[in-house]
Amino acid sequence: MSLVHNERTKLTATLLNNVAVAMFITGGIGPTVSLSYGLPGPTGGWSALGITTIWILGGSAIHYMARLLLKGLKP
Repeated sequence: MSLVHNERTKLTATLLNNVAVAMFITGGIGPTVSLSYGLPGPTGGWSALGITTIWILGGSAIHYMARLLLKGLKP
C-alpha cells in the first residue's frame, strides 16, 4: 500500500511543481521580456517589478509546498 501512496504523493508534488514553474515563467520572465521589447507593461498602479516579485514569490511558495509534500513518502 505504501507504493501506491508514494506514487500518488510524487504525482501531486509534480503537479504542484509544474504550477510553480508556470507561475515563474508567466509572472517572472514574461513581463521582463515584454519590457525589454518596449511592449506595454502591467497597469493599475503596480510597477512591473512589484508584480513580478509577487508572481515569483507565489511560485516559490508552491514549489516549497511540493517539497514539503515529498517528506510524507513512506519507506
